[in-house]
Amino acid sequence: MRRDRNNKRRKRSIVESDNVDRWLVSYADFITLLFAFFVVMYAISSVNDGKYRVLSDTLVEAFKTPPKAIVPIQVGQPVDGQSPAAETSVGVPKPIRVEPVPAEQPPQHHMIQLANRIKRNLQPLIDKQLIKVTSNKLWVEVEINTSILYSSGSAELELEAFDPLKKLAGMLQRLPNYIDVEGYTDNLPINNSVYPSNWELSAARAASVVQLFIKNGVDPDHLSVIGYGEYRPIADNKTVEGRRQNRRVRVVILADKNARRMQEIEQTPAASSK
Repeated sequence: MRRDRNNKRRKRSIVESDNVDRWLVSYADFITLLFAFFVVMYAISSVNDGKYRVLSDTLVEAFKTPPKAIVPIQVGQPVDGQSPAAETSVGVPKPIRVEPVPAEQPPQHHMIQLANRIKRNLQPLIDKQLIKVTSNKLWVEVEINTSILYSSGSAELELEAFDPLKKLAGMLQRLPNYIDVEGYTDNLPINNSVYPSNWELSAARAASVVQLFIKNGVDPDHLSVIGYGEYRPIADNKTVEGRRQNRRVRVVILADKNARRMQEIEQTPAASSK
């Protein structure tokens, strides 16, 4: 009996000792899994420097927008010599100063340059006093004596007129300016089946120049024909020389299509009295 009891006690002690040590296996497994978990979490949490910089730069650019108000609102009184604007602008980024874009300069400053270029190309005729070129800030005038353009009482261009007019058309064909072609006559009356008066003759002479310009590439939308007849002389019609000067065609290159009207308004008595 005693032996059986001793054997039972031994078996119980062995079983109890086995049960006490078994928890170590589970604990070791748990520690291993926990270690693996933290390793995985550390690997996931590692920062990609490239992506971080891209994200950081994007956020900085998004929050660098200038404030809506160019001038900070002034609140309160100045303290220690500081202006209220300085107090209210503390911590607020300075507004970006945008320089105003200069307005496009008007075409007037091109007039003198254009006049000089025309003079260089037509200098031989200018030397013979057959062509006169003048300019101001509003237009350039090319005045052509009709002795090289037409025969007496005619609006048909002479052969010697084609070369200077073609040269002039070559300089005008690329210009965006409006161009008035004006015809003038002397005061000697004309009355025939073609031209009842000097009005028709002066307009026909200007129109013949316009037709030549159009054939040589000048935009017809920018051309105008004006006939003044005998009523705007530049010399005395009582002399032969004066009448010769009055028989002319004038090509007026305008800086602005309303330039002539602007000058007329400036020269009116009402405008001068103001």
